[in-house]
Amino acid sequence: MSVRHMKKAGRGMASVAMAAGLVIGLAGCGQEEKPPQDKPTTTSSADKGSTGSARPQSEAPTEPIAVLKGQEGLELSVHSATRDEGGFITVKGELKNTSDDVAVISSHLSGDETEIVKHGNSLGGATLLDSTGKKRYYVLRDTDGRPLTTTRLSTLAAGAETPVFMQFPAPPPTTTAVSLQLPTFDPATIKLS
Repeated sequence: MSVRHMKKAGRGMASVAMAAGLVIGLAGCGQEEKPPQDKPTTTSSADKGSTGSARPQSEAPTEPIAVLKGQEGLELSVHSATRDEGGFITVKGELKNTSDDVAVISSHLSGDETEIVKHGNSLGGATLLDSTGKKRYYVLRDTDGRPLTTTRLSTLAAGAETPVFMQFPAPPPTTTAVSLQLPTFDPATIKLS
């Protein structure tokens, strides 16, 4: 056998030995004899994406302050509209699929502003209408143009729900109620807290 063939065979044996060592090492990784008692057994809704998720058991359901009905059996239940110290309104709720079929989340919910649309499906088309002050407030954006709202919405399984949020500039303190408007949904009046 030539020296060249011996070197080649030696390299091949070394590769096989390294691969076997890696396989054995990886097989032992991540295995626990007993799961730790302090790990939660439920996953967060953020981990499940927009395909729907169950509410964590520690969180008690709250009565919605408004329900907006949309197409394909979608409903947006608004649970809070809170003024933040920074001069923002944060609207939180749940997007539910009340139909018996998978609901495809319409891209119309993102609105038609180029900066928001280029970041994918979101609730970026939402607005607050202050009829007293005669002003419309649009969803806030970060410095890269991403809407400050729930993003990556695609589908919801039948009967599923997912938590959502939207942030807007706050109307004057004298404004106590606004109309929440979302493309393809009926508008609803919400009280600000």
